[in-house]
This record gives sequence, structure tokens and C-alpha cells, in this order.
Amino acid sequence: GIRRWVEIESQTADRDGVNRVMTAAAAEWTAAGAHVERVPGRDGFGDHLVVSSAWGGDGPGILVLCHLDTVHPVDTLQKNPWRREAGRIYGPGIQDMKGGNFVALEAMRQIMRAGAETPLPVTFLFTPDEEIGTPATRDLIEQEALMNKYVIVPEPSFNGNFCAIGRFAIARFNLETRGVPSHAGAYLKEGRSAIAMMARKIPEIEAMTTEDCTFSVGVIHAGQWVNCVSSSCFAEVLSMAKTDEDLEAGITAMLGLSQSANDVEFIVTRGVTRPVWKPGQPQDMALYDIAKGIAGRVGFDLPHAALGGGSDGNFTGALGIPTIDSTGLRGSGLHTLEEHIQEDSLIERARFHAGMFLELA
Repeated sequence: GIRRWVEIESQTADRDGVNRVMTAAAAEWTAAGAHVERVPGRDGFGDHLVVSSAWGGDGPGILVLCHLDTVHPVDTLQKNPWRREAGRIYGPGIQDMKGGNFVALEAMRQIMRAGAETPLPVTFLFTPDEEIGTPATRDLIEQEALMNKYVIVPEPSFNGNFCAIGRFAIARFNLETRGVPSHAGAYLKEGRSAIAMMARKIPEIEAMTTEDCTFSVGVIHAGQWVNCVSSSCFAEVLSMAKTDEDLEAGITAMLGLSQSANDVEFIVTRGVTRPVWKPGQPQDMALYDIAKGIAGRVGFDLPHAALGGGSDGNFTGALGIPTIDSTGLRGSGLHTLEEHIQEDSLIERARFHAGMFLELA
């Protein structure tokens, strides 16, 4: 079942690919007897699905947050094809997070097949844009979360068995330099290179990194012809902040870098931001204690940590709704060509999610 989803490539910007995997997920749920609502995407992104079980009444229940977009460009399957080797299963997006989504679905499907009833209604929300900060569906996530009692996010298990009870803030920034064009061979001195300015600013930005607030430039676009002095250059920065104070200080520092020098403008604008989900909040720890007990009965330990990689759990945790994140599959290599899961975590994590659905009340 997971293979079907993994082999439908669904990089966030590929709306058609995202919609194809949404169609596959909708078919799985419809066959299981769940109610499926498909809502057209907006702002150029794919659709999303709101799926609800038939059990547990109509009151506040459990929201399972699942994204079906990945970071992997189309044709990544050629480089990291589906394969099973020595207890590992490989494929783009299998760990982050199609595998975790599928085992949570399978847990609910087996509960429904058995005719068992969950104490609370269970709603699955499948989104198309998590990998770029959830710009189009944050409001929907928060709306759904506010109507529920608990939130489960089957993102990949961290560093073995760790789940997330708290996440650091993630802020994105867009950089632009505007220079003066010229012919690079005949009139080099008349030009002012946007690329050169960007190249000087990148180490300055990354040197701002501390243990509590990090800065990383991950995307650069510039130039079309080597014989032209580039008049424009664009880059993107990702920042992680452990506290609200760190976040605000980082935002102030980044926006303060805008300047004009030697006829070249350097412009910083703020992009999507995920809020701090403060670790150790009483409502989250109470949910964690229940989850840890279920994990123990399934047969594995479930330590917790506050994590640096953002997720949609940032939004629900920051709202104060009891949230547990990174309940998905064990594995390694997420966001790389070595992305894989540990095969023995499939049944383990399916049973764990079944226990959560059956015991949370």
C-alpha cells in the first residue's frame, strides 16, 4: 500500500503529482468506508482531503495531520527507486511522511474492519504544502485543530524512537540583490554585479548562527549568460529559533541587513514563519504520558524531545491543543537520495496508532 503512494511523485510545486497521490489516498479511505471531503487547492497548490471515521460521535476528537507533498523533484524515483534491502525500504518521501501517513490510515482501517469503535471521532487532514511552510493550509489546520481535543502528527520518528513534544520556530526569508548590467567582456567596469553582492552577504548571514538561532542559505538563483554582469540575484534563508525571543531577535537581525552599496541594492523580506511550540507544556505532557504507556504495551520505548525541524505540529502546539508529533516510522536519510524506513517499524507503529485511536478519550 505504501509503495503505491511513494511511486506517485508529489513534490510540492508539482500540483498534478500532489493531486494524483491525494486521489490515491481518497480511494483508500472511500474503500474503507470513511467519509471523504476533497477541497480544491488554492494559490497554485494541490487539493487537500478531510477524512472522518464513522465512530466516536460528533464532538471534539482526534485530528491526525498528514502532508502528502515531498521535497523530491520529479524523476527522483530514477535515483532512489522503491526497493527492499536488508530490513530497509527505500523511496522518495517514504519516511517524510507517506509511510507514517499510511500506517496511521491502516490502523484506523483495521479498527473499522473489526467493528471496534473509538471513544472519540478521528479526523485525518491531508495537506499539499507542508514542505514549504504550509502557506496555503495553515488556516485550515488551525480551524480543524480548534474543533478537536488531541492532535497526532505521524512525521518521522526522530533519532530512533523519539517523538516531538515541542518544536522550535522556523522562519523563512527571501533575499534579492539588484545590480547594474553590462557586457562582462567589453564593459566589465560599467557593471555592478548582483551575484557578487549576494556572495558577500551569504557568509555574513550564516555567521549569525548561534546554538539558539541558526541561519542557512539553501537556494540561490542568478544569471543567464556568463558574458553578462548579473543585474539580479535571489536566495532563500531558513532560520531556526528555540524561543519566541530568539525568533524576534533573528527576524530583526535579518531585516536589518537590507542596504544599498556601490549602486547595488540588497533587499530582505520575511517569508512563512512557523511559531514556537514550547516544550513541556502540561497538556502535551499529559498526552505524551498516555502515548508512552501505549508504546510500552506495543513493545517499544518512546522518549521525547523538542525538535528543530518544523512541522504542522508547530501550529497546533502553539495554539495550546494537546499535540504529539513524530509518531511515524523509524528510518533515516529524509530529504536525501538515501531516504528509507526500517521495515520492522511498520507493524509496530500501526499498532501504536491503533492504540492511540482506541484509548484516547
